[in-house]
Amino acid sequence: MKIFNKTIFCATALLGIFSSCELDDYTGGGGNDTLTFTKIGGFINGSGDEGFAEISAFDPETNKLFVVNPNDSELSVWDLSNPNTPVQGVDIALSGIPNSVAVSNGVVAVALENSIDKQANGTITTFDSDSQTLLSVYESGALPDMVTFSPNGKYIIAANEGEPNDAYTNDPEGSITIIQVGTGEVSNVSFTAFNGQNIGNDFRVFGQGASFAQDVEPEYIAVSKDSKTAYVVLQENNGIAIVDLKTKSISNIVGLGVKDHTLLSNQFDASDKDGIVGNFQNWPVLGFYQPDAITYTKIRGEGYLITANEGDARDYDGFSEEVRVKDLTLDPTAFPNATTLQLDENLGRLKTTTANGDIDGDGDHDVIYSYGARSFSIWSTSGTLVYDSGDEIGKTIFGIDSGAFNTNEGGAADKRSDDKGAEPEAVETLRIGNKTLLFVGLERTGGILVYDISNPSSPVFIEWLRDANDISPEGMISVKASDSPTGNDLIIVTHEVSNTVAIYEVK
Repeated sequence: MKIFNKTIFCATALLGIFSSCELDDYTGGGGNDTLTFTKIGGFINGSGDEGFAEISAFDPETNKLFVVNPNDSELSVWDLSNPNTPVQGVDIALSGIPNSVAVSNGVVAVALENSIDKQANGTITTFDSDSQTLLSVYESGALPDMVTFSPNGKYIIAANEGEPNDAYTNDPEGSITIIQVGTGEVSNVSFTAFNGQNIGNDFRVFGQGASFAQDVEPEYIAVSKDSKTAYVVLQENNGIAIVDLKTKSISNIVGLGVKDHTLLSNQFDASDKDGIVGNFQNWPVLGFYQPDAITYTKIRGEGYLITANEGDARDYDGFSEEVRVKDLTLDPTAFPNATTLQLDENLGRLKTTTANGDIDGDGDHDVIYSYGARSFSIWSTSGTLVYDSGDEIGKTIFGIDSGAFNTNEGGAADKRSDDKGAEPEAVETLRIGNKTLLFVGLERTGGILVYDISNPSSPVFIEWLRDANDISPEGMISVKASDSPTGNDLIIVTHEVSNTVAIYEVK
């Protein structure tokens, strides 16, 4: 109970009553560790309703923070020499819509979607971080959604989502762009070799008239510490592509399976119309993990992948898989209590898919699926599940502040119970001493959950960092103490709804 009581105090403190929190013996192991989280600075980026601050990257050589601003088609630049009082610099105008930014060795890389035709190829554009002058422009695949550098700085890697147009008449292939920084050589890695293949383990290929290569939508990238392998999330497909950076080829694709919500540890609130906030129950539902963000970390010499299991459906004018459970025809043998299940106060309101579930092809649904796992997961680098947080995110939020449970970007509680809950969106790790910390951003509920994952099979919850002014975390980066202008570790969070950037110092 010691940790739980301290957690409530600190979560309250970060709502404005106190500026920081302190947790003694946070691992529960009886040691003398003290860990503090303090929001030391922040700012509003842009001047509009939302979408002016999405992803950021920090350059330790210049102390500049580069912030993706898609609404203004620019890269916002801030001087964090003193993170307590960030100073706005000269922004960088861009010739496309920016989706992501990364920095390495004084080079800034920006992923730009085509501003005229979203289904056409985009570009990866690089700038000098100091002078902010244009260095190079590289052609990528369609809709580059995320860009990163390999740890050794030799490669720039982009995940090209290749989303269809709204009418679903133009569905470009998803792809991965790999740029050799030293030579400027560009390789656009295709998925066509997998056309016609069945990956298995609940990997989904279901787009209207789409080949495998068209259907996959690369979303987010993590790179191994040795810079040899990239792990690329295919969110809508519920899988991960494993990429050999040396050969510039896809070595494997793995399906992530499903989460069984009949298990006691996987309870969730399935309805926003049941009149009960935090109505945790087991349901005959299988949840696609469908992660958004992914990160790589090494713990005691072993590599792990960590995912934020947000979930995502395809919902276009020309094709939509999204439907509520009450609108399905359920198989009477699999669901003898279908009438009761499909009431709004039970499973009726839950958003599900028409693309999966009719196992025997007879026109009714034998399985009910949900989008996302409402959790974070730790995987081996081959895609084997090591740990899933089960129903802990929902129950933790409910236990600390029931009024924030399954909220929709600062709105009323319970409004997202029928959809994807808190929507874990971002993940980042930070090594402090012999501890590995995990930070999980919650897109809908808001704030950052902090865990000690030094034992990957048994993470320990530490803290929920939040500020009422910061709504909908989209991107999150860590700055290690040796690169930090304060000399201490930093966590920098960009919020796409409030357009705010929050800077937390960790000691």
